[in-house]
This record gives sequence, structure tokens and C-alpha cells, in this order.
Amino acid sequence: MLAFDASSMIHAWDSYPVKQFPGLWEWMAVQVGEKNLVMPSVALKEVADKTPDCRKWLKSNGIKELEITNVIIQDALRIKGLLGIAGGGYHPNGVGENDLFIIATARAHRVELVSNEARQNNPPQKPAKSKIPLVCAMQEVDVSCIDFIDYIKRSGEVFG
Repeated sequence: MLAFDASSMIHAWDSYPVKQFPGLWEWMAVQVGEKNLVMPSVALKEVADKTPDCRKWLKSNGIKELEITNVIIQDALRIKGLLGIAGGGYHPNGVGENDLFIIATARAHRVELVSNEARQNNPPQKPAKSKIPLVCAMQEVDVSCIDFIDYIKRSGEVFG
């Protein structure tokens, strides 16, 4: 099972339109239906806010939402502390509150996260400027994180 971040789902929806890539979306529908592809509830809400048609497609195919629990909230707060973020002082170039919930959800369910947030080859001097992939790679977080293209390549599927 893999958890999708909103960035990956929106990237897929915008970059690979259903009408032009029907095979991809048929395969994705199977992945959703078999619960191999799930989404944290906050990520699904972000998708709904930005691409309502994508949310409708996900819902019609039975997307499983991973709800935010107290354990997830506590872990998100722990990660927030690791990044040195105080109060609501999120850096505009780093993770936000929903991002921390998404990462903590992947940790709680022990699933790999698919995120298309920018990879940072050089960690920023201020940890609060870290994006999802870099936060996932922190030793104290340890969540495997790939992007959408890596997900497709790794699947071995061929879409004709």
C-alpha cells in the first residue's frame, strides 16, 4: 500500500489527462479499488480544493481515506519540533501543517509516501525550509518517499 500526497495526485491528474492516458487511469482505478493506493484525508481535501474533478474520480473509484488520529497529530507535533518550527511559524518554502499530518499518517500506517514536492539535494540551513521528501528522509522520521514517475516505473506497467 502506498499513500499519495496531494502534489502527486494533482501532478498525475494535470500531466496525464484521463482522455489521453486511459490505460494509466484504468490501472490507477484498480490500485485504488484494491486499496494499494490510499490518501491521507488532509491530502484528499487539498485535491478537492484544487482539482474537484480528480477528487470526484478518486471517490467514484473508492479511494480509502486515512483519517488523522490523535497518534498522528502527536507524531506531526514531534516532527514539527524536530524542524524547529514554533507555533504556526511555518516557513513558506518548507513543509506546512498538512504536510506534517501526511508524513505522520504514512509513518503511522507504515506505508511509502508518493509526493511530487521538490527534492532538495542540499539541505537548507534552516530545517523549517525542508520539503516533504527531505523531512521523510530524516533519521528520526524514516518514511520512504518516491515521486509519481518513480511509482509508475517501479510498477513495471506498460500503458499503450
